[in-house]
Amino acid sequence: GGGRFGGGGVVVPGARQLGSPHCDDRPPGTAITLAVIHGIALPPDTFGGDGVLDLFAGVLDPTAHPYYAGIAHLRVSAHFFIRRGGALLQFVPCSQRAWHAGVSTWNGRDRCNDYSIGIELEGADHIAYAARQYTTLGRLLVALKRRYPLEAAVGHSDIAPGRKTDPGPAFDWSRLARVTGF
Repeated sequence: GGGRFGGGGVVVPGARQLGSPHCDDRPPGTAITLAVIHGIALPPDTFGGDGVLDLFAGVLDPTAHPYYAGIAHLRVSAHFFIRRGGALLQFVPCSQRAWHAGVSTWNGRDRCNDYSIGIELEGADHIAYAARQYTTLGRLLVALKRRYPLEAAVGHSDIAPGRKTDPGPAFDWSRLARVTGF
């Protein structure tokens, strides 16, 4: 671990590798300059289950929970998912484009998926994130900054205002800034 990357910077050692079919190649020559922080829980406000893992893997059962019927068809993923206890899971190699941002713009530049790394935190807009999540997120971002020319870490709400609200008001940006310098 310790922030060292293997495989040309595509896989993070120490992260549980799960994989997702919801990714593709980045445009040639695209530098990774943005980290996008998300919050997700499936079912909503419920932690610890496999809903997020199943959604990103493309195997979410639409009958397993009433909420799933409306989202099971989505083809979405993220590079990383950080559990409440701080466990780090990786679904997409950093060298590939994960489908996490949707219609998005940062600093006048559209298609944030092309040039960002998506990091999902197990959480909800209105529930405080766990201390261990900040620890894991901080370590991950510091390691990513060493490997890629990251310029900023922003919320999904920052790149898709009016459409997305995560990671929400419960996310402590100042705490993250103290650890990462973002």
